[in-house]
Amino acid sequence: MRRLRRLLLVLLATLAGAFAGHAQDTAAPPDLAQVMADPDWIGQAVEAPYWSADGHQLYYRLKREGSAIRDLYRVDPARGGGVRLDAAQRAQADGPPVFDRAHRLAAFVRHGDVVLRRLADARSVEVTRGAQAAGALRFAADGSALYYRLGMDWYRYDLAAGVSGPAAVLKFEDDPDAPPRDDLARDQLRLFDTLRRQRHEREARRAEEDAERAVDPSRAPAPIYLGKAVKVVGSELSPDGRWLALVTEPKDYAAGRAPLVTQYVTPSGYAETREARVYVGRNDPAPQSLLLVDLRERKPYPVSVETLPGIAEDPLAELRAKAIAAARAAGDEARAKALAAPATRPLRIVFDAEDGDGAGLRWNEDGSRLAVMLRANDHKDRWIAEVDLARHALVPQHRLHDAAWIGWDFNDFGWLKDGRTLWYLSEESGWSQLYVKPLDGEARALTAGRFEVSHPALSADGRWFYLRANRTAPYSYDLYRVPSGGGELARLTTYQGLDDFVLAPDGTQVAVLHSSPYVLPQLAVVPAAGGAPRELTQTMKPAFTAQAWIAPTIVQVPSSHGAGTIHAKYYGPATEGSTSRPAVIFVHGAGYLQNVTLSWPTYFREQMFHNLLVRQGYVVLDMDYRASAGYGRAWRTAIYRQMGHPELEDLLDGKAWLVREHHVDPQRVGIYGGSYGGFMTEMALLRAPGAFAAGAALRPVSDWRLYNHEYTSAILNDPQLDPEAYATSSPIEYAERLADPLLIAHGLIDDNVLAADSVRLYQRFVELHKKNFWISLYPLERHGFQQPDAWYDEYRRIDELFDAFVKRRGMP
Repeated sequence: MRRLRRLLLVLLATLAGAFAGHAQDTAAPPDLAQVMADPDWIGQAVEAPYWSADGHQLYYRLKREGSAIRDLYRVDPARGGGVRLDAAQRAQADGPPVFDRAHRLAAFVRHGDVVLRRLADARSVEVTRGAQAAGALRFAADGSALYYRLGMDWYRYDLAAGVSGPAAVLKFEDDPDAPPRDDLARDQLRLFDTLRRQRHEREARRAEEDAERAVDPSRAPAPIYLGKAVKVVGSELSPDGRWLALVTEPKDYAAGRAPLVTQYVTPSGYAETREARVYVGRNDPAPQSLLLVDLRERKPYPVSVETLPGIAEDPLAELRAKAIAAARAAGDEARAKALAAPATRPLRIVFDAEDGDGAGLRWNEDGSRLAVMLRANDHKDRWIAEVDLARHALVPQHRLHDAAWIGWDFNDFGWLKDGRTLWYLSEESGWSQLYVKPLDGEARALTAGRFEVSHPALSADGRWFYLRANRTAPYSYDLYRVPSGGGELARLTTYQGLDDFVLAPDGTQVAVLHSSPYVLPQLAVVPAAGGAPRELTQTMKPAFTAQAWIAPTIVQVPSSHGAGTIHAKYYGPATEGSTSRPAVIFVHGAGYLQNVTLSWPTYFREQMFHNLLVRQGYVVLDMDYRASAGYGRAWRTAIYRQMGHPELEDLLDGKAWLVREHHVDPQRVGIYGGSYGGFMTEMALLRAPGAFAAGAALRPVSDWRLYNHEYTSAILNDPQLDPEAYATSSPIEYAERLADPLLIAHGLIDDNVLAADSVRLYQRFVELHKKNFWISLYPLERHGFQQPDAWYDEYRRIDELFDAFVKRRGMP
């Protein structure tokens, strides 16, 4: 009887498993509400991996379910099995480490405080305990100290004494004992004995303190006076502790008038306002200068940029002359003077994304040399120069010029281990490639070809560069390495969707983040010389992975305007029919972004929505139009002074391809996108009326004069200098052409693309007596929507728009 009961239980369990498996295989596809729900139902992306100081563990972060908090996890790279760390374990966890040159010591930041560890016995010392987070850790070149930064102030931890103190004391005021600067000040000292005695007392006290410091190194350094007219926005201390390189801006530089963003739904019940960013051209970013401070002599030296090749040239001279002539013709002499070119082009130190302090400054390992990357405020030139420490002057090493604009990416640079050779990324060949250049020699390319190289990382022994590249196809990214002395570029992974990587401290392994169209970034390790990867995480949820998602097919759309091939993702049914069908073209945002890849997409919700559209009978095309990332400099800069024009040509070619290859009805093609994609939706409907049956423009730019300076002035120049480019590129200038249904959706507290953009265009349509246009405003959403309710409402409206005006067009 007992045996029969066991058999019945086994049979029931087997049947239950079979039914469960069948239910999973035939699970109902998600509806729109599920697609737009909180993405926790999909799983969690592995974020920010790094190695422990001893290289035996990997740490990473995962978003906590139902919260924005990121939990810290630890995993053994040899065996896997990641575990979430509790509060007590986090209090003992490593942060991303740095090492001394002998690799005997490591240092890292834990919860904002500096921790020093001796690798031989894993003994740790807490160096700081404060409210301000530390950063920019580095060991002294001679191994005597650990340097770190709090804000813009540098500190030195003496390894032998176990004591911390300021590495430099900077005073942003005038030196009270500086020689008198003018006759009035000199007369004060001549006329008044009291002022002379006070000055002599200060000088005597300073001399005594200097003498004490000379024999007592434990004393804090004397202050260095930099004057009250500047502020520091970036700083880098030399590894030998001798020099401090500072990036400064004028302290009282006017920021310009900022528009206000109004929030109507508030906890207080009252409407509240706050400032957004300044409009393009309403005032240029503050010019920056490089200041070299000799900490031994306590003297600051301004570094002149006059030696930079082309610094005195005006690449916008023709446009400037035209704008000045127009101002004078209008009788506006004040404007004509304002447009005159300065004698020297204002510069900025290229932003350093790794350190996040705004300073593109790089010391070599022993602190004997400093390199700096600078960019002209007109975006046409980028320079890399060595700083001659003895002469306090720049020695140019490389100039990258672009008649359009220097790209935002591919600005990495640094030193090889010899301390005399620079490495850098450059688009000078038309594609981002890796170069090395001895200070007294010619530059040499380590990589070459019609592909893009990024994320270069030099191995600890200096023998190899590891990098991310799309060598096999524009949409396929993997990990590669190349000898730093030159040689073969070797492919180390075959994921085709490599997102990022981190080298192990001993250089034998690489931790990689990889993903695919329906798999969030996951963590694996691969041998540094290449080999089979070991997968360490699987963070996807069964509710998502059980779905039969449509794998996007990467297709090549021929350009009818001589641009070559436009890569796109096509979503369609498994079996093609011969009947006419409707289509939707999706336009990705950001302009300079690549959405046609084999990685997890930025627009993952839209990808799921495309699955829903296919189930409703549509086909969908997602294109990397000109201006997209991943296809070289010419593809990026094709939109210079004409945003919305080459891209529209590509979108129309995409529509023609759908009609030709997939039986799409040319009268039933819709278009939609957000941000830059919303801008392009408006340009498509307004510049090519009748080409698309309907469009949905989400958080769109409708007038580029209302966008920010850094992005817009690169592509369209300054609006006062180049008004034609703005008129050519702004949808509001074509408002009278609206003939097709247009839905506009915008977050009311969007502080990136302001809601005023959409409201102004809406009012223009009202005054033009246009029909079939709607606006949907979301009171609690910014540029990137956060609330599932808002996501659902927005896409419900898009779905209904396409159903009414695309899918059912021509039907009774």
